[in-house]
Amino acid sequence: MGMVFGKIGVETPKYEVMKSTNEYEIRKYPPSVLAEVTYEPSQFNGNKDGGFMVLANYIGAIGNPQNTKPEKIAMTAPVITKDSGEKIAMTAPVVTKADSEENENRKTVTMQFILPAVYGKAEEAPKPTDERVVIREEGERKYGVVKFGGVANEELVKEKVEKLRKSLEIDGFKVIGDFLLARYNPPWTIPAFRTNEVLIPIE
Repeated sequence: MGMVFGKIGVETPKYEVMKSTNEYEIRKYPPSVLAEVTYEPSQFNGNKDGGFMVLANYIGAIGNPQNTKPEKIAMTAPVITKDSGEKIAMTAPVVTKADSEENENRKTVTMQFILPAVYGKAEEAPKPTDERVVIREEGERKYGVVKFGGVANEELVKEKVEKLRKSLEIDGFKVIGDFLLARYNPPWTIPAFRTNEVLIPIE
């Protein structure tokens, strides 16, 4: 029941809040290990969340883990996505993460699971048996972040990204990449209890 009402009972990334305003936070995240899959939504009948099942199968969230150990890996939050096809990808990126690819005929989505902190290096994580799943390390990074509730639809995310980007630029921060969309709750969570974040990388 807790998941229906938005209770987050899994590991979430650690970070340091470097600045906090009424509009956003500046956060510094330590290095982490990610499992990610990049795909065209048409592979999953247009479903942008289709990569979720690929990653869920890798960690063993549903059924036997699809990795070479095989080892069940604890689920974490948030799920990050980055979408190359949405025009909200900062006109000036997961888990929606926006690819810089501009080919309108190949709109791709990258979905990421942040692996538990017990895996300090990519080689320490179980090797996926599905070649679509890539394990990689991400170094320390800094983001401007805004948190919001409800359903993270395209229109709302676009509004949050544009407002956050303007606020960061007005305050003198240099944006260095595409935005990420982080969703902390499963799809069956009541919308009013959902937690989402837009993250924009900065120097």
